[in-house]
Amino acid sequence: MDTTFSWKAGWRLSPLALPILLPMCDPAAQARGMTDPAMIDRAVAAFTGAAIGAPGGARVQSDARLQLAACDGPLAVSWHTAARNAVQVQCPGPSQWRIFVAVTPAAGTPGAARSAPAIKRGDALTIVVRGRGFSVQQAGEAMEAGAVGDWIEVRTSRKAEPLRARIERPGLAVVPAD
Repeated sequence: MDTTFSWKAGWRLSPLALPILLPMCDPAAQARGMTDPAMIDRAVAAFTGAAIGAPGGARVQSDARLQLAACDGPLAVSWHTAARNAVQVQCPGPSQWRIFVAVTPAAGTPGAARSAPAIKRGDALTIVVRGRGFSVQQAGEAMEAGAVGDWIEVRTSRKAEPLRARIERPGLAVVPAD
């Protein structure tokens, strides 16, 4: 008798893997002291007034593997950038945490209709890692185009892993380290 479970066409899962995978999608995450990532998605959608993937809404849904402490009160959501391309979601309770969610700019929001990007894909730029009391900079390359305030992928060399950085001005991208 075959004891594997088929959960997607062509994918088979051993019963031994279920105890490992089920906690990642367990709806009782809050009972164990965790914030359900779907709650973050609902808070962002209510704040922006747009669904995930729609103009004005979150670009993608929150990662189901997030393990954030349960929040005792309502989540606080605010715009992170003037261009309205990211929101900050924060738990103000005793187990404080905050995350940033990328938002697809809606037509009519500041910075949504741009004539030319500040940085184009392949441009050489300076990548600055900035934290409290320090900054480190290195030459790098833009892997995406973007305007001032946009978050793009950059890399420091051909073999380096890409980083997400915010365009501060043409030729300069910043990776905050706070």
